[in-house]
Amino acid sequence: MKIKDLLLEGNKYVHKDQSKLILSTILEYNPLELTLKLEDEISKEIEDKFLKCIKNIKNGIPIQYALNSVNFYGLDFYVDERVLIPRFETEELVYNTDLYLKKYFDNNIKILDLGTGSGCIGLTLKHLNNNYDITLSDLSPYALEVASKNSNSLKLDVKIIESDLFKEINDKYDCIISNPPYIGENDEVDDIVSKNEPHMALYADNNGLDYYERILKDVSNYVNDKYLIAFEIGSNQKEDIIDLINKYLKDVKVITKQDMSKRDRMVFIFKNIDINE
Repeated sequence: MKIKDLLLEGNKYVHKDQSKLILSTILEYNPLELTLKLEDEISKEIEDKFLKCIKNIKNGIPIQYALNSVNFYGLDFYVDERVLIPRFETEELVYNTDLYLKKYFDNNIKILDLGTGSGCIGLTLKHLNNNYDITLSDLSPYALEVASKNSNSLKLDVKIIESDLFKEINDKYDCIISNPPYIGENDEVDDIVSKNEPHMALYADNNGLDYYERILKDVSNYVNDKYLIAFEIGSNQKEDIIDLINKYLKDVKVITKQDMSKRDRMVFIFKNIDINE
């Protein structure tokens, strides 16, 4: 079968742009290359893989899981139902954290990515600066299998620890970064998310604040005198998290940032750093 014929078959079930994205990903082409190769014949193996992805998407599986692939910060990450699908907002968390680290710290920085999931946060930071000493940790051994797979495929050298937050952590860090579960039990979630993505990585008790409180309660034992803590948060949690910060941490500077949609989505906590912004 030719590429053009396979795309027409896919278009019967999903949007044509999805068909192009699926096939170009499978063939490892960019979309422009695909349009230049419409007359090319493809193997039965590729045809079957493409049609399987189309079927999964038609049945409500997220396209990223169907492809086992998501682009995050320009890197290709493997994802499946064991981990959350990385979002654009998390790219913004990584971008701002990297800026702060470069501005206020020396080059050799120890970073803990707490609740790493696919590893997208810590591995991207390592990609941005190979001198970062990165540790990825997660409660789920299944998530860590995905993070390890991504570390190997991206050829990024990091430490990986299975730990329920700080339980197995025995070191101190200059930066702790986390995108923990923060959806409350009564919060509305799109069906495609709630039906496919791992609930243990989505939901948290106490209106979504449980993991933030658990982290902030103990974090002082795992940071150096000068530190940065970076959180992704739910858009309605800013004030509650600031209250938790004030409850557990003293003499810190707190900066919150909005995402590109003008929603409060990031909190940065600085200790013994002269912030000038």
